[in-house]
Amino acid sequence: CCYVQVGGLTGVIPSLAISTSHSWAVCAGIVRWYSSSVARLLLSSKAVELEMATEEQKEVDVCQAQERPKEQIVDPWKAVAAEGKDTIDYDKLIEQFGSKRIDGRLLDRIEQVTGKKAHHFLKRGIFFSHREVPKILDAYEKGQPFYLYTGRGPSSEAMHLGHLIPFQFTKYLQDVFDVPLVIQMTDDEKFLWKKLGIEEAHRLAYENAKDIIACGFDMKKTFIFSNLDYMSSCPKFYRNILEIQKLVTCNQVKAIFGFTGTDNIGMMAFPAVQAAPSFSTTFPHIFGDNSDVQCLIPCAIDQDPYFRMTRDVAPRLGYHKPALFHSTFFPALQGPQSKMSSSDPTSAIFLTDSSEEIKEKVLKYTFSGGRDTLKEHREFGGNTEVDVAYQYLTFFMEDDEKLAHIKQDYESGKLLSGEMKQELIQVLQPLVESHQEKRNAVTDSMVKEFMAQRPLDFGH
Repeated sequence: CCYVQVGGLTGVIPSLAISTSHSWAVCAGIVRWYSSSVARLLLSSKAVELEMATEEQKEVDVCQAQERPKEQIVDPWKAVAAEGKDTIDYDKLIEQFGSKRIDGRLLDRIEQVTGKKAHHFLKRGIFFSHREVPKILDAYEKGQPFYLYTGRGPSSEAMHLGHLIPFQFTKYLQDVFDVPLVIQMTDDEKFLWKKLGIEEAHRLAYENAKDIIACGFDMKKTFIFSNLDYMSSCPKFYRNILEIQKLVTCNQVKAIFGFTGTDNIGMMAFPAVQAAPSFSTTFPHIFGDNSDVQCLIPCAIDQDPYFRMTRDVAPRLGYHKPALFHSTFFPALQGPQSKMSSSDPTSAIFLTDSSEEIKEKVLKYTFSGGRDTLKEHREFGGNTEVDVAYQYLTFFMEDDEKLAHIKQDYESGKLLSGEMKQELIQVLQPLVESHQEKRNAVTDSMVKEFMAQRPLDFGH
């Protein structure tokens, strides 16, 4: 539920004895059919690895071509490239999901309406797709209220750089539109999907909230809530969940999310919990009983199935369909043939890493698009499409002119791979250090203030 969950998501099934082209339901069924202790151990081992691999930022499945499905698979728990492909085809996703590409015309409209330059995530195609964003811009121009909604699935204490992406973009949206924001911490989801106790999942929600607050959100306009807490203190939240659940059949939820008979019933019920914050009456302390407030959701593209379901039921309940911004997936350090995982500290830059650790990871583990020899690199240049250091710079280097210069020099062979990595180190070290300083300044009392049910300020 990071909506920039790239769930990283982010998650893939490691290649062992069972092919990843088969569903886990099939795997689990086979294991139980044999009922052998060896099979049970294998399933347990694979389940633990799967659990660690599915974070809130998604990566591309790196299984061998023969193990991949013929068509790519993207859902809230995995992103698998198609057979013979190393990366997700985002144009095909737009076609499959029925969303729209963010084009120059929409960027111009955003700048015109807000009076501010579009975020570099938009200009560089990091947020690349949308659903009905023009309707939000129309409402804003007419002085009609709307609010932002995003979230985080608190599965671990150490968030990585990819987890910052949706929150950085949401902060930009809150600043330029001056609107309220609700942030859902899906501790209940992580309890259902992972080997976490309820109390541990709840604790991680509060710990992760500190990283979110450190992104600089305005307390007067931001409400952060734990599902475990809010469900018990806001009856309207639960009532909206029930209204949604009654309109979605088991067959529909299985078709949308791929649930099977071996999944627990909490999993099948959860999508309505993530859907409910799309409706303004879920927050009576902010909007009262006003159901005529539109919602804009920035999230990673893997979260779209939740909101396709939400958009289907919204009119039947008398609500606006939520609008969405979709982002691409954040790459692992080792490139498209690896995955980000909390169990592998070399797979990502974590927000707890020291400057020295960042330097070591970038220099030792970052996948390079450079040539095999210096002579070849000087002659043919590097490949920025696969070079992870350059890809990270597209996320975190705000200077468009400098980034374009780096790209040109690298592709011409003037800039070497080691020099590209040094450019990234110089960007990441101060970024992470600044975040750590801001997080250290977040106290438990500040977290409680952000999570307190209270009216929020409508600037617009």
